[in-house]
Amino acid sequence: MFKTGQNLNLIIALSLLLLIGFTGIAGYMAIEGYTLLEASYMTVITVATVGFKEVHPLSDPGKVFTIILIIFSFSIFAYSLSTITSYLVEGRIKEFFKNNRKTGGITKMKDHIIIVGFGRNGQQTAHDLLLLNKKVVIIEKSHELIVAHEKEKVIFVEGDATEDEILEMAGIQKAGALISTLPIDADNLYVVLTARSLNAGLQIISRASHDSSERKLITAGASHVVMPEKVGGTFMASLVAKPDLAEFFHHLSIEGNEGVNLVEVVCSDLPSEFQDRTIHDMSIRRLTGANIVGFRTPEGQYIINPPGETVMAKNAKLFVLGTPDQIENVKEIIRQKHKH
Repeated sequence: MFKTGQNLNLIIALSLLLLIGFTGIAGYMAIEGYTLLEASYMTVITVATVGFKEVHPLSDPGKVFTIILIIFSFSIFAYSLSTITSYLVEGRIKEFFKNNRKTGGITKMKDHIIIVGFGRNGQQTAHDLLLLNKKVVIIEKSHELIVAHEKEKVIFVEGDATEDEILEMAGIQKAGALISTLPIDADNLYVVLTARSLNAGLQIISRASHDSSERKLITAGASHVVMPEKVGGTFMASLVAKPDLAEFFHHLSIEGNEGVNLVEVVCSDLPSEFQDRTIHDMSIRRLTGANIVGFRTPEGQYIINPPGETVMAKNAKLFVLGTPDQIENVKEIIRQKHKH
């Protein structure tokens, strides 16, 4: 969690205090020839205006420097003291350093997923991505909502996702995708525009509430647009028209420890001995019990239940259906092949 306004005030306050301190110490050492300890003592009693006696009588240049230091440090010291006291009283000092350590990890992230908005859609999206072991960064305006979910295994950035600074804090340049789940289409539009301007190659998925917004979001730079109400309505209709089929697809998960999983395998990630070979050569069903139910060609064409002679080209994808154990066996075959 990173609260830009309040944390920025603390950073400014501490920076100004350090600046005044270094200026005072350097000035007394250069003008009066004081030692580091003497210069530090003189700086502290001058900035704090406590009126203690100076270490040695000051020269005229030293007196002028002291006057200037007092004038500039008075307001700075008062501002810094009030800001730091506010953090201490409200118990935010510990939170500040904890959040800085946490958000500091974003700079080391790559191909992570940024979710804008942590309402019901955002929370479900984060939950499913975490099941896939994806690294997730949440951008959320509501401080109360962030505090309520601070134990989640995600990193929060508090602020407005339409601002370049906030998206950069979330690591937009190195992110793998951005998902905007805000309830208002206009807000999603601004997020998409801003994100696309910062990362031209980013995959951007946006929520939309109205049909008229879909075209605008695509034009603004969204890769895909999802309308939760339409998806939900279609599923409810399916429960009436084809209840068993709808229930089957409902229990079909993209990853997890229960039910049946459907995963994608990028052919370019396969060991070299499998690339440009046929699906039959890999013997997925015989070795694991899982089924290859779909195939995406490098040109983007989808083939349902591909035949065994289908060639696994470099940029193609396989869609594998199976139980969690079967899917794990598929991954293990790939891992073992990589070792060889």
